[in-house]
Amino acid sequence: MNLLGLSAGLACTLMIYLWVNDELSVDKFHEKDNQLYQVMTRAVSSEGTSVGTENPPVLAELLKSEIPEVQNAVSEGLIPIEYPFLVDGNVHKAFGAYVDAEYFEVFSYPVLAGNSKHFLNDKSGVVVSENFAERLFGTDAKVLGNTVSIDGKGEYQVSGVFAIPDNSSRTFDFLIPMATAFDHYPNLKNDWSSRWVNTFILVQEGTDAQTIDEKIAGMVQKHAGMDHESLFVRKFSDGYLYGKYENGKQAGGRIGYVKLFALIAAFILVIACINFMNLSTAKASQRLKEIHVKKAIGAERGTLIGQYISESIFMAFMALVVAAIMVRLLLPQFNALTGKELSLTFDPAIAGGFLLITLLTGLLAGSYPAFYLSGLAPQRSLKLKGNSIHEAWIRKGLIIFQFVMSVILSVAVLVVYRQIEWIQHKQLGYDKENILYFPAEGEVAGHLDTFIEKVEDIPGVKSASSMFMTFLGNINGTNDVSWPGMGADERVDMEYRRVNYGLIELMGIPLLGGRSYDRTRPDSASIIFNEAAVKAMGLEDPVGQKVRLWGEEREIIGVVKDFHFQSFHEKVKPLFLFLNPERTNYVAIKLRPGNHSEVIASIQEFYKAFNPGFSLDYRFLDQEYQEQYVAEQRVAVLSKYFAVLAIIISCLGLFGLAVFSGERRKKEIGVRKVLGASSGTIVRLMTGEFVQLIVMAIAIAIPLAWWVSRQWLDGFAYRTSLDWWIFVLAGLLVMSIAILTVGTQAFRAASVNPVNSLRDE
Repeated sequence: MNLLGLSAGLACTLMIYLWVNDELSVDKFHEKDNQLYQVMTRAVSSEGTSVGTENPPVLAELLKSEIPEVQNAVSEGLIPIEYPFLVDGNVHKAFGAYVDAEYFEVFSYPVLAGNSKHFLNDKSGVVVSENFAERLFGTDAKVLGNTVSIDGKGEYQVSGVFAIPDNSSRTFDFLIPMATAFDHYPNLKNDWSSRWVNTFILVQEGTDAQTIDEKIAGMVQKHAGMDHESLFVRKFSDGYLYGKYENGKQAGGRIGYVKLFALIAAFILVIACINFMNLSTAKASQRLKEIHVKKAIGAERGTLIGQYISESIFMAFMALVVAAIMVRLLLPQFNALTGKELSLTFDPAIAGGFLLITLLTGLLAGSYPAFYLSGLAPQRSLKLKGNSIHEAWIRKGLIIFQFVMSVILSVAVLVVYRQIEWIQHKQLGYDKENILYFPAEGEVAGHLDTFIEKVEDIPGVKSASSMFMTFLGNINGTNDVSWPGMGADERVDMEYRRVNYGLIELMGIPLLGGRSYDRTRPDSASIIFNEAAVKAMGLEDPVGQKVRLWGEEREIIGVVKDFHFQSFHEKVKPLFLFLNPERTNYVAIKLRPGNHSEVIASIQEFYKAFNPGFSLDYRFLDQEYQEQYVAEQRVAVLSKYFAVLAIIISCLGLFGLAVFSGERRKKEIGVRKVLGASSGTIVRLMTGEFVQLIVMAIAIAIPLAWWVSRQWLDGFAYRTSLDWWIFVLAGLLVMSIAILTVGTQAFRAASVNPVNSLRDE
């Protein structure tokens, strides 16, 4: 029992350590990690201060020319949709980015083929990842120099192959020179209002971030006249863990979950070690006569110390071996839960850390019998019964600590699950059910209106429309909106969506006033805002009023109710929907309730005939909505397992101590039974002392659990409530399991024949 408890705790800690170590290593593989920074934009508006990563492409060149400390600067424009690659008549879809020619001089992605200093210089060249090269040409094929057709925009030659390490936050299949984007959209190059790239800089060695911040802060005002915006830098490898900002200040991110699970690992390891020490010292107390006999026949104290310390350390190292075997067996399932590809390989840091933990656990557990009991005089050893007040209080304190941790973890599981359940059933302001979407490619992109009209004729299809990009998340933003009564220094950052006719109706977004876009009316110069935008602009009776968007006048024809186009971590932001069918690139189809498989099969058949050579790669909107909460769902599942494990380990210790208590008090139990005590009375007597400890643990744990839960829920702009019954349920759950654990052993001890209990050994 002792071996199993410590092994389980060490195995759990080892798996969490592997996960935490992997999270902390993300993006750290770049050779010049300490010199690599990302340029961020801080914008002040009436809604507060926001922080974004998007910049205009012109910024990179200005940074190189105006800031002496900037050694190099590059732009990276992620392509938000999959591009189809045509090779030998086969279509392969992939995600990629437009990047500057010096991209690989800033980032250290391993180059497998080609010259990284030159393979982005040619505008007709494309660089592909190792995995994508295998998909395009096979594993043994010659890759460099092969010609591919990309999205019907021209022929490209493969000029290089690179690899993406597993601990990279950026994953793309191909890279195209930024100059290619400017050939297609020349107005984007020097336009400060066009924010669509990430800007990265490599600074001179020894340059700190504050120096760069001071020099670049006013560049937007200097070159674009926007005094409400300023620039600052963030270390590139910090972006993965510290990506959250609140009102312009860094407010955590994934690092919160890293700290949370590191803390859970520490708690579980402490619980397991406490169990090990508790049971070891309890068992050692029964060895007093053994110690006396050995000392009486001449054993030295040093010999006894060596014996008990070595026994304890040996047991602890056996637990470590068992833990390593458990991790080997459980790691595939753990990887499936976390979405990672962790492996248990020899690492001096990991090995050293766990050897040290195991050694300390063994030393602490063996120290009581080794140093205290071995030092007692033989006559005192024979009188001691192994239950001093000092020893008892230490053991009780350790039990209380174990169950405090168990209750906190149990509350955490209930709170996380309740928040996720609340998110799944909260009204979003639109109907996400039965909506599938897919990119408009090939013939569909060229004849979008015809495709939408015909697909609506398929039985089971309720309606169809199109939009730019997917519906959820941060897609497009601007603050170039002016309105009647706007102050000279007043600006509002707004999200926007390019939509086609019928999309508002397809999504089921309610109108609070005015009307939607109508094919029978001249709506090309119209605009529709949400409630948050109207409130931010301070407009009363907005329908019919005129605003200016990107220098052009538009009439407000409608106001939609606020809907959650971002996760519940964010408040609903100001947003406008404007009619721009020619720039929409995703088709959305609303299905009627019923048998979707037959309808989808009909859509696929029609798509194949309408768009030969392309496959219909569709997704459901509710699926995309759920993916916003992948991190929370993983936290929920992992917390559940960790809480169960903590309770099991705690109860293993409790069970062991109950066995020890029953063994120690067997003569007392025999005497009580001879004097007429019932088995029920004996059970209540034995469980009573443990129940008191659990009650104390629950009383201590509840305020701590409330604080921890409140801290986690504060990360959501919209959240469930912390009801009292959550804490009561967690306390009753832990209490019931503990009583069942102790009560089983107590009943067993109470059922022993008193004759056997009173017989002297």
